[in-house]
Amino acid sequence: IIAEEKPTSGRIIIGGWDITKIESYEIPYLRRQIGVVFQDFKLLPKMTVYENVAFALQTCGAKKRKITDTVPQVLKIVGLDNKMDRYPHQLSGGEQQRVVIARSLVHRPKLLIADEPTGNLDSINTKEIIDLLLKINEIGTTVLLVTHNREVVNNLKKRVITIDNGEIVSDQERGRYLL
Repeated sequence: IIAEEKPTSGRIIIGGWDITKIESYEIPYLRRQIGVVFQDFKLLPKMTVYENVAFALQTCGAKKRKITDTVPQVLKIVGLDNKMDRYPHQLSGGEQQRVVIARSLVHRPKLLIADEPTGNLDSINTKEIIDLLLKINEIGTTVLLVTHNREVVNNLKKRVITIDNGEIVSDQERGRYLL
């Protein structure tokens, strides 16, 4: 989906981009339309919460004004606007994951891919992260949640696409965990 690999067959179209035909120089523009949340956070330990989120804009050449406007907005969405000057080691696992989510939102993506976002979290933080992803979906961003957490899948009662060995084996509108 983020054009790391080409599909072996078929087509993948994200925000008007055909992944099977995308040129290498176009990939960064595609990726700005896709937010990615990883299980293992990938935060920069010597940067504050604010700096970690701002970094996603700085690497794309955003002007200082855009950074100073956007970063507090996304930190407010994830409930960390009061922890901008903290470092990752000063945060709980759930708070670190919310920093990652804030960073993924700075470009206002059409699609947010959350790859096992609750895999390293306890049940309380898992619920908070899932609630946050639902809120993000409600404000207009498509959320693709990848998880092996049976309880999360069954409680969401959302569309469930089950993939086994690279093949889609089930696609249910209001699905449940099958494997």
